[in-house]
Amino acid sequence: MSADKIRFASLVWQGRELQLEYAWVGATASAFPPVVFLHEGLGSLAMWKDFPERFCSEHGLRGLVFSRYSYGRSSPKAPDERWAPDYMHAQAHEVLPMLLEQLRIERPWLFGHSDGASIALLHAARFEVAGLVVLAPHLFVEDLAIASIEGARQAYAASDLRTRLARHHADPDSAFRGWNDIWLDPAFRSWNIEAELDRITCPLLAVQGADDEYGTLAQIHAIQTRLPKTRLLVIPNCGHSPHRDQPELLASEAARFIHEHPSS
Repeated sequence: MSADKIRFASLVWQGRELQLEYAWVGATASAFPPVVFLHEGLGSLAMWKDFPERFCSEHGLRGLVFSRYSYGRSSPKAPDERWAPDYMHAQAHEVLPMLLEQLRIERPWLFGHSDGASIALLHAARFEVAGLVVLAPHLFVEDLAIASIEGARQAYAASDLRTRLARHHADPDSAFRGWNDIWLDPAFRSWNIEAELDRITCPLLAVQGADDEYGTLAQIHAIQTRLPKTRLLVIPNCGHSPHRDQPELLASEAARFIHEHPSS
């Protein structure tokens, strides 16, 4: 994404001023509410690459892409800061509402991936949104996820993972440690948001790759169990990131779902 599109929003959260990078993409005007993209646990505005721009431009949608606090060019976490197990709740219930209010966004579609998908679900359980598209959401902690996250910690120490992340994050240690440390904290093993989904009333498309290395299909099946009107999309030959592994199929199905709910 070109640097001239990137702006910064200033928020005060927990007594600290944060700068969050963001960019508008896609159509300049749309009959649909804006689509707000929420990235994964190691993601950022830049790591979405051109998917939000292409998705929105090709389907007549207006999109907002941003980096959460501690990611991309947004403010890093404090050096001695350690996230608590409810860090996604804080993002969903406190930080995201402040950003939406500042940018005058009402009732958006939320398009979340992994941690971002969980944040989208938590936000929709408390605030009014037009609809949800959630990719590889986490509702509870699985052994598969912990094993993959432990593998990421080893790769960060022994491979070029830190160098690769530095292309997308001003402070790669802030981005990596915040996410990795809390997921591998024993206190996080009991984290579970299933019961909170019962308050969601908007249209919901839940997507997962058949070969997701960070979660089993039990995650999206649990959503449909609690919210039977949920539409499920399982994508073959696809890992944890459908927007990278199968972007055309994902874009087609997600756009069709949004267009089917113009007045949601």
